[in-house]
Amino acid sequence: MSESPARRSTAEMIIGYFKDFGVLKETRAEYWGIQIVNFLDCTAYFALLTIAAVFLSDDLGLSDRSAGYVITAFTSATSLMLLFSGMTTDWLGIRRSLNITLGGQLILRLAMVWVGLTPSLPHRGLIAGVLFFLMAPFMAGLQTIFQSATNRFTTRRSRSAGFSLWYLFMNIGAAAAGFSIDIVRKLLHLPNVHIFTMGVVTAVLCLIVGKLMIKNEEQLVDPNDPPEAQTEEKKVARKNPLQIWREMIREPALWRLLVLIGLIVGVRAVFVYLYLLMPKYWLRTIGPDAAFGTLNAINPIGIVIGLVLFIPFANKFSVFRMLVYGAMISSISLLPMALPWTIYGMPIGEAHYVMALLCMILLTIGEVIWSPKLYEYTATIAPKGQEGTYLGLSLIPWFLAKTLVSAFSGHLLEHWSPEKVTIHGVAKPLQQAMIKHELGYWQRPEAMWLVLGCIALAGCIVAAFLEKWLTKGAHENVAPTVAT
Repeated sequence: MSESPARRSTAEMIIGYFKDFGVLKETRAEYWGIQIVNFLDCTAYFALLTIAAVFLSDDLGLSDRSAGYVITAFTSATSLMLLFSGMTTDWLGIRRSLNITLGGQLILRLAMVWVGLTPSLPHRGLIAGVLFFLMAPFMAGLQTIFQSATNRFTTRRSRSAGFSLWYLFMNIGAAAAGFSIDIVRKLLHLPNVHIFTMGVVTAVLCLIVGKLMIKNEEQLVDPNDPPEAQTEEKKVARKNPLQIWREMIREPALWRLLVLIGLIVGVRAVFVYLYLLMPKYWLRTIGPDAAFGTLNAINPIGIVIGLVLFIPFANKFSVFRMLVYGAMISSISLLPMALPWTIYGMPIGEAHYVMALLCMILLTIGEVIWSPKLYEYTATIAPKGQEGTYLGLSLIPWFLAKTLVSAFSGHLLEHWSPEKVTIHGVAKPLQQAMIKHELGYWQRPEAMWLVLGCIALAGCIVAAFLEKWLTKGAHENVAPTVAT
């Protein structure tokens, strides 16, 4: 008996799905080396970023506002460094840049451990703030290295899958970061500073991997491409940062990219809330035993699953529309937390766990759709030899969002989600006041999430209306479809 057409179609789809992963065989050891470094560093970085505000307040005694200002200084400096880190990567090369950034991170993380383990040290909060500030250029440099290397170590055929896999490794690291926080705090009962100790270990491992696996910096090309295409792909002109800057500002595509970046800053900010607002928000609404590390791990775990399913289809849809509509889904992820907790019909702690889960599901679906495409699109429009520069600019919405949210995070928490609220002259824990319905909607955390969600969604709507202008001239630069 012959197989039915429907079954044949399903079987062919499954076979084709796994065949599309085969394009990654075209990459070489350097690509996989950079992804190992990506995973290790992201594990440390996201753990440090998630614990930073709590560490500064609980361990070093800074207020919500002061902790927010420290992180603002760090993220603002990182945003500024992105304007130069990509140029520096293009100028110095991937291997030399990688060694410098990893070495700098190792030294500064060691210094932070020393601060955290020395209670008698005067002005510990100030010293920690300076150390965070000094981390900025190394953080910016490493992010542009990851993307420039992913572009350099993939062919035109494998580039889309390569960027998606880079994003996959980053999120595996972010998931590991969330669990590592709860392991250190709740399982091992160690001080928060030992999350920085973990960062020291990962920095050493990254230096070893970089030394052993990243040796060839030439652009990888597809041997099946025509000779002229291979020659063009291999052209990588080393220019100093000033030359790159002069040429870059004359490109019309650059200014369209910057407008798009500005419009999606609000969506990028949603990811900043995961570590700046949500840890303290969960501790104050769920209770001091809230597993905020595990809650933060839901998003990257979902990204890992989503990208594994989505990578083979990543080249089959419009890049711009995936950007915009995926970003819209991410922006509305805050709405479950904007609804009054009482409508969930559960005790306040359980209700906020459900609200967090719904938020993470929507955030993850949107992120899988749009976030990797921003980097892929940027890489395809960048002139040869300037990939690091353009990819650094594509990271501006992430770091600009961190700067803006960091600056206002303490104010947002104090206004909508403080540790204690004053009711008729009596200070009460926020959770207790919410349970007794002593606060109006606009005085509770739900209002904060409604305002922030509307800001994020507004930028996406404007971008959708500007599609024709934002995509002008970009169709010629879209990466070619992966062959099956």
